Amino acid sequence: MSNKPRTPEQIVNLLRKIEVMLSQGKSITQALKEAGISDNTYYRYRKEFGGVKLEHIKKIKELETENSRLKKAVAELTLDKQILKEAALKN
Repeated sequence: MSNKPRTPEQIVNLLRKIEVMLSQGKSITQALKEAGISDNTYYRYRKEFGGVKLEHIKKIKELETENSRLKKAVAELTLDKQILKEAALKN
């Protein structure tokens, strides 16, 4: 079992793979062993990404990127505003 972080897309694909193995009649223990994750990891992933589809994850990732860009813009505008205030006070 590796300790490398997985992307949300990888986690959703892994959960789907495990679901397929379970539907083929494998036990949960066998499916998790083949997937290379522990019981705790599986249940944590299932709790977090259980009903999520890849389209939703892509949309969330796009929104997070846009949110980051907007936060940077607000920070720059706030800095510009502070600079203009200081300049106005000196005059």
